[in-house]
Amino acid sequence: MKAVVFDLDNTLFDHTASSTAAIHEWVAELGGTASDELVAQWFVIEERNFNQWLSGAVTHQGQRRGRLRDFLPLLGRPVPALDEELDQIYTGYLRHYQASWAAYPDARLALEVARSNGWRVGVLTNGSTKQQNAKLAAIGLADLVDVVCTSESLGVSKPDPQAYLQTCGALGVEPADTVMIGDNLELDVLAARQAGLTAHHLDRAAGLTLTEILPRSRS
Repeated sequence: MKAVVFDLDNTLFDHTASSTAAIHEWVAELGGTASDELVAQWFVIEERNFNQWLSGAVTHQGQRRGRLRDFLPLLGRPVPALDEELDQIYTGYLRHYQASWAAYPDARLALEVARSNGWRVGVLTNGSTKQQNAKLAAIGLADLVDVVCTSESLGVSKPDPQAYLQTCGALGVEPADTVMIGDNLELDVLAARQAGLTAHHLDRAAGLTLTEILPRSRS
């Protein structure tokens, strides 16, 4: 192996924990209480609207507005007619989300192991370039990553084979010399393998950690 490519959200960056904390704080500001059921609904709404952006049906800001149109009625709140009002409401969630950004405890060590193997290190993420780079900087991992490829910068998203191939190209390595690691079995493992990479599933629910599944150099 000459390179390793990591997914970002829920692989290196704890999106679920950060978003859950943000929802609790934000909903309280809106005068509500964030039950477990309400939090679960937020993630369903998030995925549905985010996929609309990945498909090109809406802009990145448009998918944020879509989340609010779906979520605010669950709080018993009216949905503003103006986009500007929706944007203002979303800034409350975003402020708490950013304040809660955190890496998984095993993330930095895994990146350090990868670099000690002499490998190039990349991140491939379905997300906006500005926000995903900001996450890596905020959680203290940017200095260990050589290349960050986003669906926005590539013009394609996982599971399109070009997403993996273009990331390998940016790293200057062949797919056969690259391993991908991520939490999503379909996007980070099965599709990556179809593109010619080796891939390992990070199943955190099963107790796996990055350092346990990251290959180590035999040199």
